[in-house]
Amino acid sequence: MVVEDEEQIRTILGKMIEKNEGCTVVASCGNFAAAISDFIRLRPEVVFMDIDLGGESGLECAKAITEVDPKVKIVFATAHSEYMANAFEIYAFDYLVKPFDMARIAKTLDRIKSMSAGTEAAGQKPAEKAEGSCEKLIIRGKEEINLIDTKDIIMIERTDGATRIVTKDEVFLTSQSLGSIEERLDPERFLRCHKSYIIRTDAIRKLEVYGRWTYIVKLRDTDETALMTADKYEEIKQKFSGK
Repeated sequence: MVVEDEEQIRTILGKMIEKNEGCTVVASCGNFAAAISDFIRLRPEVVFMDIDLGGESGLECAKAITEVDPKVKIVFATAHSEYMANAFEIYAFDYLVKPFDMARIAKTLDRIKSMSAGTEAAGQKPAEKAEGSCEKLIIRGKEEINLIDTKDIIMIERTDGATRIVTKDEVFLTSQSLGSIEERLDPERFLRCHKSYIIRTDAIRKLEVYGRWTYIVKLRDTDETALMTADKYEEIKQKFSGK
């Protein structure tokens, strides 16, 4: 993936990368938000990242991407050589300074390919990109993008056209649907207990009867409650009791 705010440079760099056998540019982005979105969707193995994304920080963008997948290889490709030390603090694989040199790009990509080949030869297949659960969620709000550790999530509620993500210390709001978030959560740890709620199962403290077919779920580390349907209660009863 190429992340560069100048379209002409994006195009040139993409063509230089694809001249190397076995390398395909799956996404070409001009800003922070598009880069995060495309990375989550496509999970490229390598990201070529500019430092200055039209006023946004490529360093911060790279940090967010490595939070999603620590194994991704970040190659900074920029005119700003003074940021090299900062770039390597976030485990940059390489740092290329404009104007780009075809041989230098080829050398970087060859190193990456040889590392992958060495892993496979040793009988250690590279970990497959998870299409399902993630350790972190990237949640877009109105004015910011938040990275949330899934282990910190207590419950998620859909209400009044918005989704509320409740952790011990904070509540995050997003327009993302409950279903789209559910797809990124580990089904062993989280339960869609009601059409409007997802809960972390080990946060369940107590269930109270609420009508014939519904329960109120009391949760650890929050005063907020969720609802659970009778069929979901049967599901977790079997899970926890083994019966």
